[in-house]
Order: sequence, then C-alpha cells, then structure tokens
Amino acid sequence: MFLSNKKQSEVKVNGRGIAKRWAVLTLAGVLWIGPVAGTGALIPLNGWMSAPIASAASGSTVKLGEEIITSGATLLKYRFKGSKGTALADIIRVDLQNPYVKLDVMTGKNGQFTTRQSTGGMAKETGAVAGVNGDYFNTSSEGAPIGGQVSKGVLMSTPSDLTGMYAFAVTKDGSPMVEQFTFEGTVKAGDGSSFSLAGMNKASYSPETSGGNYSHSNAMYIYTSAWKAIERPKNSSTTPTEILVQNGVVTQVSDNATLNMTVPQDGYILRTHGKAADYAKAHLTVGQTVETSYHLRVKSTGSEVDPSNLQMMIGGHTILVNDGQKTSFSRSTTSIGGTRARTALGYSRDKRYAYVIAVEKNGNSVGVSLSELQTLMKDIGVWKGMNLDGGGSTTMVTRDLGDTTAGLTFNTEYGTEQRSIVNGVGVYTNAPKGTLKGFTIKGNKTLLIGQTGSYSFKGYDNYYNPFDTSKVQVTWKSSNPAVVSVSGGVVKGAKPGTATLTASSGSASATTKVTVLGADEISSLTAGTGTGSLTAGAKIAVPVTAKTKDGQSVSITSDALKWEFIGFKGSVKDNQLTVNTVDAGVKTGYAIGRYDGFSAVVFLSAGGASTNNWENFENVSYSVDFTSNVEGVTGTAAVVQGDGDHANSKVLELNYDMTNGSGKMYAYAQLNGTSGKTLEQAATSISIDVRGDKSLNWLRAELEDAQGKTAYIDLAKVIDWNGWKTINADMSGLNISYPAKLKRLYVVNVAEGQDERAKTGNVAFDNISFNTPGTVGTEGLKKGTAQMTIGQKSMTVNGTPTTIDAAPMTRDGSTYVPIKYVLDAFGGQAKWNAGDQRITIMRGGVLMDLTVGKKEVVLNGKRQSTDVAPVVLGGRTLVPLRLVSEQLGMTVKWEQETKTITLQS
Repeated sequence: MFLSNKKQSEVKVNGRGIAKRWAVLTLAGVLWIGPVAGTGALIPLNGWMSAPIASAASGSTVKLGEEIITSGATLLKYRFKGSKGTALADIIRVDLQNPYVKLDVMTGKNGQFTTRQSTGGMAKETGAVAGVNGDYFNTSSEGAPIGGQVSKGVLMSTPSDLTGMYAFAVTKDGSPMVEQFTFEGTVKAGDGSSFSLAGMNKASYSPETSGGNYSHSNAMYIYTSAWKAIERPKNSSTTPTEILVQNGVVTQVSDNATLNMTVPQDGYILRTHGKAADYAKAHLTVGQTVETSYHLRVKSTGSEVDPSNLQMMIGGHTILVNDGQKTSFSRSTTSIGGTRARTALGYSRDKRYAYVIAVEKNGNSVGVSLSELQTLMKDIGVWKGMNLDGGGSTTMVTRDLGDTTAGLTFNTEYGTEQRSIVNGVGVYTNAPKGTLKGFTIKGNKTLLIGQTGSYSFKGYDNYYNPFDTSKVQVTWKSSNPAVVSVSGGVVKGAKPGTATLTASSGSASATTKVTVLGADEISSLTAGTGTGSLTAGAKIAVPVTAKTKDGQSVSITSDALKWEFIGFKGSVKDNQLTVNTVDAGVKTGYAIGRYDGFSAVVFLSAGGASTNNWENFENVSYSVDFTSNVEGVTGTAAVVQGDGDHANSKVLELNYDMTNGSGKMYAYAQLNGTSGKTLEQAATSISIDVRGDKSLNWLRAELEDAQGKTAYIDLAKVIDWNGWKTINADMSGLNISYPAKLKRLYVVNVAEGQDERAKTGNVAFDNISFNTPGTVGTEGLKKGTAQMTIGQKSMTVNGTPTTIDAAPMTRDGSTYVPIKYVLDAFGGQAKWNAGDQRITIMRGGVLMDLTVGKKEVVLNGKRQSTDVAPVVLGGRTLVPLRLVSEQLGMTVKWEQETKTITLQS
C-alpha cells in the first residue's frame, strides 16, 4: 500500500508484511473439479489434499490442494521453499471464459475514493465471493490509488506519471492485459477552444517521466463523484480555480479557491491551476457548454484503449513475469524489498485464466522476496504478471462452499485485523439459482475430552453457490462413538482419537474428520487465576483453558478434568472449586486437575491470594533515562502523572521520534542507569498496564539474569491499540537464573516494512507485577544448607548427617538425586504414579510433573522441554537435580574435586 510523502518531491512506492490461517473442508464422496494444468488428470476435492498433488519443475513450488469458490473460480494452495524457509501461497484462479464469473475492482466505502475500507469490508459491501487488496496509495494522503482504475466499465482513476508502473486489465470480451498505460484527455469549451486533461481523481504527487516537480501545477484534473472528499487534493501547494460542470454545462466557477463541495452525481469538477486556470477563466464561464474526451494508451504498442471497452483495470507496481519467465523489474524495488507477504496478479499463456495471488507471512509462512515471488508465479503457470501492494496490506478473503459471505482466507500480519485500503480486486458470480448439488460441514476439526463441538450443515448448488437448507432435516452420526459421541445433535469429545462425523439428509451426506486431542497435544492448561484462599467454605472460579501445541486456545468445563486435592477436601462443579475442610496445620493447598494426565494447578494459601505489585511508579527512587541504538532517534523517558484510567497515579511515559533514524530502531526507557531494578524471586509471567499509541511498533522488555545473560519478553508484537490495557506475558520459558534485573522497557521499529509503522509516538507503563509462584505458601518451607556426594548414601542437612537409601549419581554430564530427601530437607512433597511413571513435586507455589524417560516437564500447567529426564535405578526414582532444585527456589553449587553437591534455600 504505501507511498510515503514527506515532501511533494519525495514520493516513494513501498510494500508490506503478513500472517495467516487456513480452513480445511472435507466433503463426502469425490467432487471432480477438472484437469490440472499440464497433467490432464482429474483431482478429487476432499478438502485440501494431504499429500502434494503436483510439483513444479523448479522443485521449490508444490501444490497442496484446491477448492472451488464458485463456478469459474477456484482457490489453490501452494507451498514454496525460499531462502528464508517455507512460505504458503493462496491463488484464486478465475476462468475468464466462464460466463458466470468476472473480476472487478472494489473501491473504498460506497465505491468511492478517500473512504478507505478493508478488503473484507469491500467484498461484503459489493457481494464479492472472493477478493484481495489492490493498488499502492499514498498513506498520508486522502486515499486514492496511484495507478489507473476501471470499475464496472467506468474509468475512475488515471495512471500516474511514474516510471515502470504496470496495470492489470480485462476487456469486456474477457481478454487480460498486463501493460503500462498512459492517459490522454481533452476538455473542449463551447467556443471551440480546448485544453489537455492531466488526469482523473488523483492525489498530488511528483511526476517522474515528464520531469514535473508537482503534479497539479499548471494542470487541469477532472474529479468525478467517485471522489468523496471536499478537497481536491488535500494539503495542496497550489491554489486552484475549480469549475463545476453539470449535464455538460458550467454551473459554478471558483476564482483561486475550492468550491468547498462534494462532486454531484450529475456532474464533475475541473480542478485547474496556473496556465490551466488562465484557460478556464477565459473559456469556461457559467453557462458555457463543455465536452470532455479521454482514452488510455498502451505504452509498449502505442495502441489506444477506450476505457468503456474494459471490464476492469487496476494499477500495480513492477512487472514480475513476462512470456512465462522472470523478467527485469520495471521500477526500483528497494523500498519494497525483503521477505514479505505479497500480492500479485497475472494471467495464463492462453489468456483463459487470471491468477489472483497472495503469499502469507505468519507463524506458518515466512513470506517471499520479489525474486521468489517471480519464481512462484512462473511455477504456477503465470505467463505475464505484476506486483500489487503487499506486506501489512496483503489480505485475501474467500467464500467457502455453502457460505453466503467471504471470510478471511488467512490471518493478516496483524492477526484477524484487516488494514483499510483504497481498492481491491473482487471476484463476482452472476450465475442463476441452481439445483442442490452437495453439502458441507463446518465446525471444530479438533476437540478436547469433554468439549462440545459446534457444527453446521450447508448446501451448495450446481454453480457452487449457496443453497438454502433451512428446511432440510439433518441426521448426525459418529463412526467411533467411543472417541466422538453424538446425542440429540450434541457432538462431544470422549477420548483421544479420530472419528468421522457424518451429516445426512435423504441421499445427500457430508463428512468431516474430528480428532479428540490427548495430553501429548497440550502445551498448557490453566484453571482460573491459579490461586485462591485456603479457607473452609471458600469458592474459587476455575474455568479451564487449554492451549494446544498448534496455538489454539480452547475453553473446556472443569468437570471434564479429574481433580485431586492435597491439604484440604473439596469439590469442583460447574467451573467452581469449593473448599470443604482444611487439613490440620496446612498452610498451602493444591487442587490438581488432570486432562488425560496433563495437570492444571490451583494454589491455595491460608493467607489468601496476594498481588505482587512490583512497581507502580508512585515512589521511584532510581533514575529513568531515554536511550537508543541509533543516533538520529530522540525522545524522553520519565515518571509523570497518568491520564485516562490512570489519571490518579504516576506512570512511566516513553516518548520517541525516529524520523531521522534508519535501520532497526529502538527507543528505550532505561531503569536505574545500566543497572536495572532487581527481581528477587523466580517469575513465570509478567503483568503490566500499557497505554498504546497504535503505532504498530513492537513492544518489549529486557532482563538480565544472575549469570549476566540477557532475556527478552515480547509484551506485544504489534502495538495495535490506543489507550490503556493490561498485558500478560509468559516468562516460564526464559530459563533465567535469579535474582534478575528488569533493565529496559522499549519500542522497536524494525527495518522491514518500516513505512507501515509510525516513527513518532508515546507509550506509558504502570502497575508492573510478576507472578512469582515460589513466594506463594512459603509457610512451612525450610531454609538452610544441604550437602550430598556422588555415590554416597548419606546427606548433611545444616551440619547434621543423615542416611539416605539411594546415592546421587551422574549420567551424561547431569546429576541425579532421590528428590524425597531434598524435599525432606527444605520442605515440600512428592507423589509417585506408577501407572504413568510420573512423579509430581510440590513446594510452595510450584507444582512439577516429570515422567520417567521423558525430556520434558509440566511446570505449573505449562509444558517445557528439557535436556534430561528422570530415571529409575534400583527401584528408586532419581530426578535431574539442577532442573528440579532451581525451579523449587534453591541454588546449587558443584565441587568438582570432591564430587560434592551443595544446596541452599
């Protein structure tokens, strides 16, 4: 999308970044969708094929599957291996010879410029079954495309006078073009005189090929009702004379001023300056008749193109593919370089197919460079193609079979948020209502044990458009009721495994596979806030959230977990934990809920749950300074009086200006010089109130641990909000030693896609809290020193020797000890589950599950990988000492000569 426009003489065309999600659809039976290019084979549509269907000659592009959107439009998915890794590409292939489908340009809101709208919003407003983002535009200007545009056969914008800018067009007889176009137009007054038109509905810019310094100087532009804004263009450095023409007659003339009105539907406004204004004042007086004529011209051939003969046209950037091969860029790509999300258009050699291309950039896809995009386009069969706006603008929406509207095909760079843009390419169907052809099932592809799934049954006709099934009676059936049960239309996960869910009505049916996840697929399990009061009669909300390894967050009822209570007697029902009685002398209780063996824990303290407000900035005794990695970046960092929700408290405010910087730029709020503020206890998460500035920059915190190692916390990958909100960030995987120091809170503006993000802004911080489980329930925990020696069945605790029944040992460089004696010495307890070969360790606010032979630990409900695993030796389970003891709040020292281990708490 971007053209930055610091000055009228500095217009730069830029690109952008992205991320995504893919929906999988499985249908009963086989749906043949026609030959694959170059193979002659027929491909069944059973959702996305699980195995590659075709591999391109280069070996870097592999087709994963395809799915029909509507008659004549098919969504294809490819995997591309580039220099930075694997990228996913989503391509809408449109059959330009199919009478029931067409391409057109979607524009802003209500089909007007200066009214930016998301791709999905434009598709919904215009009824498109699919679409992508479109042309570049000046982000600091009103919101009009840089290139030419024809929509519904009407010229709405003319090409800018810039070098190497291509456009994609389709004639009304369905023939595609990728060419550079110029505009030629004339205004003829009733007295027979004429003056040339410079363009239509254009924002101001700096022309390149004609050598002009300012687009609207000494020029005449025509503005139609497609331009909604009152000003034409805004913040112009020239003073216009404007002429309103209605029904071919001049009705108003402003002298060196704007008309201060929107353009009426029955007319247009001529915006003139300098020589053009002189002509207008002499020849375009009120009552004078006016005629306009204009056309486009193809640069390469010189042939004239009547816009009324075009079905659509949209501007873009450089050409990418010509004659089926990668070609030299027609325009500098420096400002749109890097590995990014990309959008492009092209057509096949026989001109039958148009390709609408979007390459994802997210957790599953690294994006591509422009050179790699060329390779991808060549591989999929593009004969001639060009680049569209990319990066953060790259967005694709498609309508799934049976649905009535198009939804996001994959997540954008900012998740599900879609950027507002000036135009896009839409895919439209004009097929008549057809007869029922088939059904689809929409709903959960994965369930947890005890989770209820939501499923819908939708129909489509022989043109692959939605078919009303509201009066159709549907019967549901599971192929494996032991895994997925169906009762009264309610589908529920019963145990780990996979089952086929079938929906049928008469002779029609559809199926989808549903997988019930087991403990191995869970990365974390949380129950409520994880803390509560250990008091008889206490009631604690414990809604359970599971996070899967693939990033899904799933809410499940607490009743689906098997609960165990240590230190008290209680019960769990309807997402509520009730403390019935407390065991005598117990200060810390544990409610452990297990999902297929995976644990969630609620810590209950006799003193109740406490809040660790580590820093609220009310009484700061240390310095706060602004620093940066780049000399040109300036700003301030200071403790000031808050605003909004924090008006009654002091906050740390960080102001930054990166305008004069370059590359990857940081703006730091540095605490206590270079020393930072100390965090004594091990922390599993941080909570912090942040006032965002919607700069789209990256927000981070930096810590230094006791060993001098630096650790970074991503508070927000994108600052996409204004005002105050609370951020919670996980720290359990940092693997740092304590005490640690919080040294910096800061904003990052990375070099790639920098034009998408604000270079100036201000953020603020308040109420920093750390979750330090080791401080919960510390009553009963012991302090002191213990020593053990490798191979010896003895242990000294605070100077007193005692016998132990299993000696510490070393294996593969790690030390193992019988954990029972460590807990006896310092407080805590352990439980052994022989069936699962699992040892559960509890001390204070820490609960750990370790399994014999498994190099992982579940720490307070979060799965973590480890380098070592527990072992069984001589009937006694030994655990990795350093892994366990440091998580339990102890320090470990090793004496190499004597093979002595010293533990302190």
